[in-house]
Amino acid sequence: MESSSPSQPDQSDLVSLIRDLDQDRAWLLEQIDRGRWPELRLDLAALERELGQLLVRAGERMEGDGQLD
Repeated sequence: MESSSPSQPDQSDLVSLIRDLDQDRAWLLEQIDRGRWPELRLDLAALERELGQLLVRAGERMEGDGQLD
């Protein structure tokens, strides 16, 4: 029986984390589009783009490692 160690997170935990972060990213984008925090709009938009790219790369890496079906 395999157990996950702190250096080897459970696959379902990673999938859940990526899903949660993507939902947060979508919420942030929605808030930006609604005009919230106008003084931070450019910085938040850059953050949203970078988070989106990070999540895509994480998903691709998990697929490449055979962790996602």
